[in-house]
Amino acid sequence: MGIIKVRDLVYEYIRRDEEGNVEGITTAVDDVDLDIEQGDFVAILGHNGSGKSTLAKHLNAILYPAEGTVWVDGKDTNEEKYVWDIRQTAGMVFQNPDNQIIGQIVEEDVGFGPENMGVPTEEIWERVEESLKAVGMYSYRKFSPNKLSGGQKQRVSIAGVIAMHPKCIVLDEPTAMLDPKGRKEVIRAVRALNDVEKITVILITHYMEEVIYADKVYVMDQGKIALQGTPKEVFSQVEQLKELRLDVPQVTLLAYELEKEGFAMPKGVLTNREFVEALDQCTR
Repeated sequence: MGIIKVRDLVYEYIRRDEEGNVEGITTAVDDVDLDIEQGDFVAILGHNGSGKSTLAKHLNAILYPAEGTVWVDGKDTNEEKYVWDIRQTAGMVFQNPDNQIIGQIVEEDVGFGPENMGVPTEEIWERVEESLKAVGMYSYRKFSPNKLSGGQKQRVSIAGVIAMHPKCIVLDEPTAMLDPKGRKEVIRAVRALNDVEKITVILITHYMEEVIYADKVYVMDQGKIALQGTPKEVFSQVEQLKELRLDVPQVTLLAYELEKEGFAMPKGVLTNREFVEALDQCTR
């Protein structure tokens, strides 16, 4: 079994009136299956309301299935005795870093999680150092988080999760509140964790450019998995993505439009280099 396995997952939001009577039920996740191996970089895409964030919260036992089963490192999230282990295995990073940063000094904030786990003091400081170095924030260890940019704060949030030595990090739209520079900083740090530390990464996002280096992409719509495959396979389906109210990377769209005009461009062009090489072949 992989690090994350999801089978037949269903989750419903129940709306109630002031007396507590059920007014309606919204199925946010509808019969979803996932298989994620240790060391994978997986991206989950979808427009607002597609169910991707609700799915993410199941991978850390914040939410529990109405139907189906979620296993994290072989442990069933429905079994209360495993919740602590599951949350240590799969760390969670949310949209707003201010909701996760509680320390007055960067290094104190990063050390908060290991301290609550009962890690010995000497080891806590070793973890703080290695975690801050992993996200490129070690030189800011004595700073107040209030002095940091949005992208820097988010990298500190990620360092705080890394310090707990998870096998997997689930990032729920971690760049949604950041400017383009901050987004690049965070995604660069996340990719390095996956490449160098071999930490499994599950990235929930609606920014297409963030997922081109993923091993696998899942696209959600109305609580279901609408598309899945490698980034190249998924972004080859431009028209279907448009129907799902999603964009594609600009370079992918440009290659697609040139193909419609008669240029022999390959499907699923993802990077500027691929585009230049393909265009060069077309014009020879």
